[in-house]
Amino acid sequence: MTEPAAPDLTSQTIGVLGGTGPQGKGLALRWAAAGLKVVIGSRDAGRAQTAADELAEQAGSQAGAISGADNAGCASAADIVLVAVPWDGHDALLTSLRDQLAGKIVIDCVNPLGFDKQGPFPLRVEEGSAAEQAAALLPDSRVTAAFHHVSAVTLADLSVAKIDLDVLVLGDDRAATDQVRALADTIPGVRGVFGGRLRNAGQVEALTANLIAINRRYKTHAGIRITDLP
Repeated sequence: MTEPAAPDLTSQTIGVLGGTGPQGKGLALRWAAAGLKVVIGSRDAGRAQTAADELAEQAGSQAGAISGADNAGCASAADIVLVAVPWDGHDALLTSLRDQLAGKIVIDCVNPLGFDKQGPFPLRVEEGSAAEQAAALLPDSRVTAAFHHVSAVTLADLSVAKIDLDVLVLGDDRAATDQVRALADTIPGVRGVFGGRLRNAGQVEALTANLIAINRRYKTHAGIRITDLP
């Protein structure tokens, strides 16, 4: 089966809610370094702009335009919005941004995890997963799930020229998942792979607990690769 041509992302603005945290900031850096237009979102617009300025300097002269805004401003300005916020604030933030996110592709990369003396473990989510909760809260958005298993440490280190990783992209809207796969492909070494319908996001989010355990045991930044794909 021949895949269609990759969507053009050069005219799109990528918003990152939680863009001052390690995961969001790392992905924003990589997208900016790929020449994309990025808006960092935070509760504090000043903090977001400070992060944007730092990323612009780190990404260098080839960086796309990077700016900062409060969360509502970020959601309003972006065409595609990554949600990279702590789980305990997930529902409240998305509820508050329902109007700004209407009609847009929303990428949920939140992993609902708990931690105790035995290590990380997945939390039970009433809707089935963080992504399904997002879909329930954002009925007018095109919700996908992706970027759960990317090391923030590796993303932040541009001396790592290629990241050996597949990003599983889940969703019920084929055009939206194709856009998100293309966004993953802009990071050198990364490949976006369709991983099923949104109802399957729970086990993908939960797998993060296993990867954290692997990283702790072997002192690495493990990701995943899917075998036997062209």
